[in-house]
Amino acid sequence: MPIETLLSRLDKPRQIGPGRWIARCPAHADKSPSLSVRELDDGRILVHCFTGCPVNDVLAAVGLEFADLYPERPTDRANPERRPFPAADILRALYREVLIVSAAAGFILAGRALSEADRGRLELAVERIQQAVSLSGVGYGR
Repeated sequence: MPIETLLSRLDKPRQIGPGRWIARCPAHADKSPSLSVRELDDGRILVHCFTGCPVNDVLAAVGLEFADLYPERPTDRANPERRPFPAADILRALYREVLIVSAAAGFILAGRALSEADRGRLELAVERIQQAVSLSGVGYGR
């Protein structure tokens, strides 16, 4: 709801600063301005009666509801991704697997054969790296 909608329903609103107004409170017989209205940078609107009227009473007196004080949230935004592990921990684990692949490549380039145990560990390292890439949502070649 734009601030103008609320201000248009109040009696004698007067701007007292950027995003700040005072007006007569519609919830009681107000002779001088006791209602403070403030628009925040994100579009939310704060309403406060200095004589103690509840915000719901103030809003009801002008035909609005509490939800009208908040801007609509975008419906197309995605929820932020929650990661179960800190990125630094993941990189440390991948670094170990990359070292194993690198060592195996060094042995192969030097013409040395890998033992059955070494081949098994190399396959595990490659599998872990592929799984990490798959879980990250990053495809190969992007």
